[in-house]
Amino acid sequence: MNAPTPVTSTAELVARRSVGQSLEAPFYVSDAFFDLDIEAVFARSWIFVATEAELPEPGDYVTVTVGPYSVILVRDDDEEVRAFHNVCRHRGARILNDERGSVGNIVCGYHHWTYGVDGRLRYAESQAPDFDRSCFGLRSVHVRTVTGLVFICLAERPPADFDEVARRVEPYIAPHNLPHAKVAKQIDLVESGNWKLTMENNRECYHCAGHPELQRCYFPLYNFTAENVPPALLPTYERFLRADADAHASYEALGLPYAPIEELDVRPTGFRIQREPLDLAGESFTEDGSAAVKRLLADFPTARLGHLGFHLQPNAWFHFAADHAVTFSVIPLASDRTLVRTTWLVHADAEEGVDYDLDALTRVWAVTNEQDATFVARAHQGISSPAYVPGPYSPSESQVEDFVNWYITRLKAHLER
Repeated sequence: MNAPTPVTSTAELVARRSVGQSLEAPFYVSDAFFDLDIEAVFARSWIFVATEAELPEPGDYVTVTVGPYSVILVRDDDEEVRAFHNVCRHRGARILNDERGSVGNIVCGYHHWTYGVDGRLRYAESQAPDFDRSCFGLRSVHVRTVTGLVFICLAERPPADFDEVARRVEPYIAPHNLPHAKVAKQIDLVESGNWKLTMENNRECYHCAGHPELQRCYFPLYNFTAENVPPALLPTYERFLRADADAHASYEALGLPYAPIEELDVRPTGFRIQREPLDLAGESFTEDGSAAVKRLLADFPTARLGHLGFHLQPNAWFHFAADHAVTFSVIPLASDRTLVRTTWLVHADAEEGVDYDLDALTRVWAVTNEQDATFVARAHQGISSPAYVPGPYSPSESQVEDFVNWYITRLKAHLER
């Protein structure tokens, strides 16, 4: 009888990770790594969870679930976005059970403890004479808004570099006027794969031939250079160089920052941001590249501004055009299930059917997301096979390596603690 195969610990797998190669199977398929990812990455990093446009009025709320955590995001009476653990201070019941809504007060349905939208306990029936309501407010969660984007951190002490990251990206994003946008559409898609496969897939365009609709307006050259661009894409690359030169002239004339900043794996809050041209009409993510929304997000003199791409470790990417913005957030649900939430934002006064057609606005990214979900599911299925062994990243997948290196660095830091 053969001896059982030794089980390799998570710490050993983290320590022996090979640079330049995909991760070993347990990183993607094991429940132990899923739990570790929540504890070491999602509970200790700044994560993107919503847009301010989802909370337009005082009392509007959204609930977010991250592993065992449930968080309430709510706009308070001073119109600030607040975040609280969705746990009653009486006996711990879940308070708000809907994904979103609007409240005057936050009321626990179990024993009716009542909290203001500022988190303070306002009412608790039948308490002892010396009961001090001020000691039993909702437990707060760190929250930051950055030009209309809402981030939370579940850690007691969040990464200190977020302030610097926000300061550097705000000049890029602020011209798009997101605090005065509204939600045109939001789609939740559950992918049948590990969250890291979702993020890795997003960090390369090696697979972009599988996105024919996106390729019409988006130059499929992400992370390719003159040295490694495939021969079949050389005409596209030459067209991109001409469009890029024209775009730089426009950005400089309008005072829009566009130079890439790429610090994906050298800091706790890894990020990348850059403004680039789009193909065809060069205005938006539509099948002919023309603007999908007549009323632009801000007072831009032209819609031909390409797009601003922003990526933040561990769970988000964004595209900002002149006419609309698209945000993507990734939340792990299980080792083999991942929520991808896509939100389209338009000017607050833009009218559906007058200023934009909703299908034309959302079609390119909606179909692209479905295609990506298929790729992620296939990747997870293959990695689940005993035949899987890690393979090498190509030069155009360097940002996948950056993501994986950032991830491994976070796990090592957590395990050392």
